[in-house]
Amino acid sequence: MTPFRHISWVALTLCATLWLAGCATTQPLEPRELRYSAPMEQTFREAVALMMEQGYVIRHADLTLGRAEASLARWPGYRIQLQVSEAQGGSLVSVSALRGSQPIPPYVLDPWLVELQRKLGELP
Repeated sequence: MTPFRHISWVALTLCATLWLAGCATTQPLEPRELRYSAPMEQTFREAVALMMEQGYVIRHADLTLGRAEASLARWPGYRIQLQVSEAQGGSLVSVSALRGSQPIPPYVLDPWLVELQRKLGELP
């Protein structure tokens, strides 16, 4: 292989890699948040149970960190990211989701948060 051909091959490979890397970028996730009067541990456990009831597979869950991630094996693939933290005598839930590689608008998660509120016995 001639030096010119080798340099051309390397340059073409580099350009193709950079072009594909630009296609892989996604929008940042915007979480939806809601405060509950239930303690953090109870809220976390109920939120994880709700994900399982809805068919999600829990991929990671850590009660001490208050974080969980779950996925739904239905096309195009859905993922939920959950964060539960202590907040003024209760808990704060932050949830975000992806459909494939695209973020789901935060307002779409409102029914999920209301269902969690019902499971915690906090509906008005």
